[in-house]
Amino acid sequence: MRAEVDDAVVVIKDKAPAKKPATLKDQVWREVLSWFWVILAFLFIEGTLVQARVIPSGSMERTVLIGDHLIVSRIGYDAGVPFTDWHVPLWRAPKRQQIIVFRAPLPGNPDFIKRTIGLPGDTVEVRKGVVYIDGNPLAEPYREDPPNPLENRPAVKVPAGEYFMMGDNRENSYDSRYWGFVPRANIIGTPLLIYMSIDAPEEVWEPGHVGERFATYINAVIHPSEVRWKRLFHMF
Repeated sequence: MRAEVDDAVVVIKDKAPAKKPATLKDQVWREVLSWFWVILAFLFIEGTLVQARVIPSGSMERTVLIGDHLIVSRIGYDAGVPFTDWHVPLWRAPKRQQIIVFRAPLPGNPDFIKRTIGLPGDTVEVRKGVVYIDGNPLAEPYREDPPNPLENRPAVKVPAGEYFMMGDNRENSYDSRYWGFVPRANIIGTPLLIYMSIDAPEEVWEPGHVGERFATYINAVIHPSEVRWKRLFHMF
């Protein structure tokens, strides 16, 4: 009886169809599908969670230096489709003195990074280089230089849904003192950490200088002293 069962098992195994080898079409399709999910994940992360940014100017020194590479959190601030103008503002709002990345209110300019100074409803004034909020001086230990006693700006009230932004390097910052307020809809997010920092000229990091930027990265590999190692993984 046992022999008959064994024979039946052998027959069943013999009749099992052999697995066909994957065709070239199947392999290509699997590769395409794999890359599709990778790209979809990238678009989701870039559009809603975090972005990588590099600092091209000195307007936020000494807090952020030219050549600092930042991870910027968009969580709760903004969501959109990467490489397009489509986006929607979310529920979070900047706090006073928080560093924020935002779309420049001026057409043709790259995104800016500044510090939030005036909130909606605030009255902002500058007297002898000191910022006053609703008549009270604002403590700013992060500033690059001491207040400029020659700088005086009349009081302005920040409209609802807008913000007054200024750079920490007050003498070298193109900010709300010159072009006005930042609408909430322009806000992208806030920096989380510095993942790389390379000491290189300002023009290397400006838009369009792809060749110079690539050469700078190669030079940093060959000459590691160009990397500001102490700044790596600095949290904000």
